[in-house]
Amino acid sequence: MDVEERNGRRARAESLLAGLAAQGVVAFATTFVDNSGVARVKAVPLSRLPDLAAWGVGFSTAFDYFRFDDWVAAPPDGHGPVGDQRIVPDLSRVVRLHAQPGWAWAPGERWAQDGQPHDKCSRLLLRRQVEALAAQDVTVRSAFEIEWVVSRGGGDEFVPAAGGSGYGLSRLAELSDYCRDVITTLGDQGVVVEQFHPEYAAGQFELSVAPESPVQAADTSVLVRATVKAVGLAHGLRTSFSPKVDTSGVGNGGHVHLSLWRDGANLMAGGDRRFGLTSDGEAFSAGVLEHLPALLAVGAPGVASYLRLVPQHWAGAYACWGLENREAALRMVTGSTGSSDWAANMEVKCVDLLANPYLVLAGLLAAGTAGMAAGAELPEPVDVDPAALDEATLAERGIERLPTTLREAVDLFAADATLAAAFGRPLVDAIVAVRESELDLFSDASPDEVAAATRWVH
Repeated sequence: MDVEERNGRRARAESLLAGLAAQGVVAFATTFVDNSGVARVKAVPLSRLPDLAAWGVGFSTAFDYFRFDDWVAAPPDGHGPVGDQRIVPDLSRVVRLHAQPGWAWAPGERWAQDGQPHDKCSRLLLRRQVEALAAQDVTVRSAFEIEWVVSRGGGDEFVPAAGGSGYGLSRLAELSDYCRDVITTLGDQGVVVEQFHPEYAAGQFELSVAPESPVQAADTSVLVRATVKAVGLAHGLRTSFSPKVDTSGVGNGGHVHLSLWRDGANLMAGGDRRFGLTSDGEAFSAGVLEHLPALLAVGAPGVASYLRLVPQHWAGAYACWGLENREAALRMVTGSTGSSDWAANMEVKCVDLLANPYLVLAGLLAAGTAGMAAGAELPEPVDVDPAALDEATLAERGIERLPTTLREAVDLFAADATLAAAFGRPLVDAIVAVRESELDLFSDASPDEVAAATRWVH
């Protein structure tokens, strides 16, 4: 980042001041998401925005080793507290936070003190993956589904704030004002909500947003979750996005939808491969499927994730794919007849909202890009619940369980050369260090203890 770029950022920020002030904004926050999936923030008074945009604000490099509970899994060489980085807001995504009067926000990117990209910045990593595909004339549209539960009452226990059946109208009626405010507030912030409904578990809701470019989709995931929490607080509700809030429930997922496009055409439709996939659409999906077990170290990154990732919970616990198969890790979605050209996409079901969304998408794009380079092909699709098949049939068809523990996923991630090349060794080592620290923390913990410890973090 040179002087000319800094001056341009400052000028852009100065042009925003009057408009933000007229909307009542007095403070500006910028965030990055760490390797535990926690959005970390620094804020400045609005008048300081031009300086923030030009020079960023300091953050210790130790934050790359922060565990979800703020324990620092620092490298053993003693350099954890040494060094600094600058978080610089992306002013193309400035949002006035309607549920937090007086505040505006923009996602941040991290830079070293010398102006070079920070080697562990997940947003810059994702941007590089997007640019690599753009060099092949391929663009990606993506979106996260957001699932959460709301709790009423004091203390850290989960007390569902609404009863009623999963997907039931009665639950919507119980919290209709809250649900209205979630939808309205997101819309006021420029988020296009496509669907909203009560989900399966007690006190659970889900919303889907319109697809965007991957960087924007990850930004939107951060913004949606912050907004849902803020609206909940205004209604006296506590929000959890944890994959296992209560061990008796089904947990919250964070499914990712992906489609590839070239010259305005959807590469997940109109092709001569199964279910209309084009050759590139299939190869990309096959690359994702191949690396998915290792990708769980970033997509299902907590010990609690594996309490959710079990068969017959629509979590996608098997490394397979299928047309509209909600028990497959990759669910091919073609859309209704006549809509495939714009609706067809691949849904990744096995990830959750403990994940850093930038890391998840960067890993998926890296895996898919490798699949395209290799001309990879998908195995035979699975058209039944894999859990309904006996072990001999599963083995015959080559259908395997995804990792059942974080330990297994971390070992696969550390050994995956494709992901290491995309992420870079410094980031891989930092991710592994944080995961190892969580594994050590919960080595003797019961499922109930794991769920309680992670319930209110994200």
